[in-house]
Amino acid sequence: MSRRSTIVTWTVWILLTAAATAVMAHGHGTFDQVHVVLVYLLLVLGASASGGRALGVSIACAGFVLIDYYFQPPYGQIGIGKPLDWVALIAFLLTAVVSTQLLARAQMEAEEARRRATEVSSLARLGSETLSAGRAEDALARIADVIRSTLGVHECAIIAWDPERGFRRPTRDSDSPVEAIDEPLLRAVVERGALGWVRDGDRVTFAPARMPLMLPPATGEAIKKILIPLTVQDRIVGVLRMADETPMQLDVSQRRFLDAIVYYAALAVDRVRLVAQAEHAEALREADRLKDIVLASVSHDLRTPLTTIKALAQSQALQGNSAAAAIDEQADRLTRLVSDLLDLSRLKGGAFAALPELNTAEDLIGAAVRQTQGLFSDRPLRTIIDLDSPALVGHFDFSQSLRVLCNLLENAARHSPPNEPIELEARRDGSRLVFTVADRGPGIDAQSAPHIFEPFYRAPGSAPDTGRAGLGLSIARTLAEIQGGTLDYLPREGGGSVFALSLPASELRADALEPST
Repeated sequence: MSRRSTIVTWTVWILLTAAATAVMAHGHGTFDQVHVVLVYLLLVLGASASGGRALGVSIACAGFVLIDYYFQPPYGQIGIGKPLDWVALIAFLLTAVVSTQLLARAQMEAEEARRRATEVSSLARLGSETLSAGRAEDALARIADVIRSTLGVHECAIIAWDPERGFRRPTRDSDSPVEAIDEPLLRAVVERGALGWVRDGDRVTFAPARMPLMLPPATGEAIKKILIPLTVQDRIVGVLRMADETPMQLDVSQRRFLDAIVYYAALAVDRVRLVAQAEHAEALREADRLKDIVLASVSHDLRTPLTTIKALAQSQALQGNSAAAAIDEQADRLTRLVSDLLDLSRLKGGAFAALPELNTAEDLIGAAVRQTQGLFSDRPLRTIIDLDSPALVGHFDFSQSLRVLCNLLENAARHSPPNEPIELEARRDGSRLVFTVADRGPGIDAQSAPHIFEPFYRAPGSAPDTGRAGLGLSIARTLAEIQGGTLDYLPREGGGSVFALSLPASELRADALEPST
């Protein structure tokens, strides 16, 4: 109750008590003492119901004195002539005080029940509205509406926080930055990780970190603005900002409701962030899918004109045209690029199927050496097979593994200096067969190493016209993975690169694969 209404209530009941006393004192013969006591009890209960416990007790004490003065002989004097009259007055006073206390307790319990009903109703409304919201931003806006209507504040805003993007207002169409006037205070709340509030005179106060929400406003002083950090798993995701045109004074139930709903607001802010990330990832996946479709379509359509160009170039070369050889060479280069693009799109689409069978490491290495022997005219190729380890027998797709090894050997020959040997080694490592291709080339710097298996990747500073599209290593790793293997890069001690192809090994002996005689 306000101070003015309290004064009015006290004045009304004091006047009523005085009026009732005057009427009953005027007719001593008409009103019995029992009737007088009942009238004063009614006044006490009425005063307690409308003005509270203090007013009820005050009217009870006043009634005690008035009954003794006006309605107990000797009349017009304070004093009790008979012991029984004293007992009656004490009984009246105790009855009035106890009735006042019981009425006040009943009113408090009724008010507490009403407040809890409001909390339950608000939380139920929050649940229904957020569940029915189709977009994360809509759910966030409805949480703010529930807080605004339940607490009766003029403004309630839920502001998202991101270390990279700063403070944003999640809206239906896009994120918009917050007003510059609020940003210093918002940033202070995030940095401290604690509730902040603005009192009269624009005095800013911060609670100790992680103090319960109900403590700071419980001082009784009016608050103009409240800012609460929104936390999910010890990570601040936003700030809840409340402000009103008149100073706010939150009672216990309102603070309890606010403390409960802050958690849902934090989850809603985090949901907005996750939905945005999911939509961005989906857009990237769709763009990647469209890129694969375009590449596959263009690559397929290029094969026919390339075949025609190559045939015409070879025909012109037979007729002595000196430029035909260059045309033929560039046609071969484009053909390799188109083949790699087609293979990459097929691998992503799952068109390549691995057929693992029992094979020996010696057979795979021999086939790789024969197929790439034209690349090693100016440098030696050393093959190393660990004959002391268990039989080098594996369960892998021979043709796909051969393609991976040939790709690695071709890559090593292209990047190694002349006359530097390239080593091709096979060994067993537990349940895996490991094939390594080691060279003495320039190696790969630490910045580029995590990306060399990505399609179309080129190291920074590399020449734009290298004759390659950066697909070989990506295709090789994918071919290894579809048959249960791996392909990794390691820097070589002393300079150079080592590529390791790991494939599933078999426990069968090598002689089990030899035909019986």
